[in-house]
Amino acid sequence: MPQFLQMPPKIRGMNLHSTPQQSATQRFTLMIPGEDTLDLRQDSPPKGLPQERFLLGDNLPIAPVLLLGKSNLSLDPSQVIACLQPVHLHATRDHLILLTQSQIELTAEESQKLLQIALPFIEEDFQNKVLFQEKDYWFLPAGPFSHLGTHSIDQAHGRNIDWWMPRDTHQIGIAKLWRKLQNEIQMLWHIDPVNQSREQQGLPAINSLWISGIGKLQDIQVPNALKNISHIYGEHPLLSGLAKYIGASHHYQVNLSQLANAFAWINHPEAIWNELRDALIHKKIDEIEIIDFPNGDTRHRILTAKDLHKKSWAFWKRPQLFTWQEIASRSS
Repeated sequence: MPQFLQMPPKIRGMNLHSTPQQSATQRFTLMIPGEDTLDLRQDSPPKGLPQERFLLGDNLPIAPVLLLGKSNLSLDPSQVIACLQPVHLHATRDHLILLTQSQIELTAEESQKLLQIALPFIEEDFQNKVLFQEKDYWFLPAGPFSHLGTHSIDQAHGRNIDWWMPRDTHQIGIAKLWRKLQNEIQMLWHIDPVNQSREQQGLPAINSLWISGIGKLQDIQVPNALKNISHIYGEHPLLSGLAKYIGASHHYQVNLSQLANAFAWINHPEAIWNELRDALIHKKIDEIEIIDFPNGDTRHRILTAKDLHKKSWAFWKRPQLFTWQEIASRSS
């Protein structure tokens, strides 16, 4: 089993590769997630959602970032980590669809029992011990699966999984090895009392195991938008690990009194737009940067107080302010 080393100490607001720098501009950055752009003429699906690539870089080391945020383990930045998730594959007439974790209502006790059943098979094929587990996530060194091409549940859910199953990238046969392990676990869980009990309750059976996020911490490519950030806000599980990596604080809800040099990825930005707009007008912050992903491409827009007012020929009237819907729908 590999030894996990203490990561070098980090200064607040720094990542492992940055130098201390304080931005003179007091900016609040708001990221609006997007969807991938599918092209069925391609041989394989796009690698990652645009927000995943933006936050972590093209290598998408999602698993070690999740592990960093969810545990107190000291991680070796060069260790390749994989994330396993117990899932439900919903059968339609001609294909299987992956459900999200929020749709299956798995309990911590059920997860623990299912892991214990599958553990000998997992550790034998991965040639490593499980490092950390919680209800929806199990983590371990990737071992032979280090170069397997995978996609997160965020990207693959609700779609025909045939196109989203793991693929060989460096060595032929690794994807086949994964499917063999996956099939063995599916058979074990099919007859397990956990699933019998869930079916009696009308809950979807936990009938498969999903692998994704394979990578190492040193593969993270922190975007410039996060390099001077002191606070990260949002509920997505990637954010807590990313905050720890760059030395920022993390909170699920936006603290409206700490908007300067902060970054947010929230589900309903319209709920706080009026407060953000007021903070800009009253000079509590200098700028709002909006990052979104039209057609899968990263777009940056900077708003200052003067950009919030609608232009009008009726100069004697008080200018109206743009709503969030109007700001979000702008083409530039």
